[in-house]
Amino acid sequence: MLPFLPEQPIRFPPTHQALSEPNGLLAAGGALTSEWLLAAYRRGIFPWYSPGEPILWWSPDPRCVLPVDQVHISRSLRKTMKKPHWSVRFDTAFAQVIRLCAQTPRRGQDGTWIDQAMVEAYSALHQMGYAHSVEVFWHDELVGGLYGVQIGRMFFGESMFSLRPDASKIALVHLCHQLQQWGFEFIDCQVETAHLRRMGAVLLSRHEFEHALQRLLHVPFAQQKWTDGQNSSLNACF
Repeated sequence: MLPFLPEQPIRFPPTHQALSEPNGLLAAGGALTSEWLLAAYRRGIFPWYSPGEPILWWSPDPRCVLPVDQVHISRSLRKTMKKPHWSVRFDTAFAQVIRLCAQTPRRGQDGTWIDQAMVEAYSALHQMGYAHSVEVFWHDELVGGLYGVQIGRMFFGESMFSLRPDASKIALVHLCHQLQQWGFEFIDCQVETAHLRRMGAVLLSRHEFEHALQRLLHVPFAQQKWTDGQNSSLNACF
């Protein structure tokens, strides 16, 4: 039976108790407060549910991760990135990014799992310096981006969007480049997709992932917004 968590105390079951199908479902209930979310990420657990459902918490095995030094840039993507008028920024439009992640239609998906409670919860983490956005602009128009959570030197990717071809890929490549410079090793992508495989993502067992997670969480890195000195044109980095 799936455990149902009360709002207090904050206590998750051991991750090895997660159901193998579907995708490592661990528990339901709890709350979407900053305290719950940070406690979850520190254990390799994340929330994912549809509107009208209770909060569902997940710990997949295997785990999909993208090594930041192995991100694959196809020839067509590299060609796109060399065009003028692209620019990439960090943490200058978090509210817009998360809402566009919620609103932008995706092939094969009906609706969104990013409801208002999710928007408010991750916006609170952003104000605390834990949640960050990557924003891709064409001229001065926001056309793509992603957001996620950073603790120590670990980045947990949450969602991305594109309003122009390849815009979310550009955000992901630029994030990998910046995280590599900062000494991060990989981005947690949670669940494998064909798109992530093409970008260079690999699978780790839950044991391997959690071992790396605990090591990276304790490597110091400031919890603050990433705006200062991190905005650049794309051609400056690639």
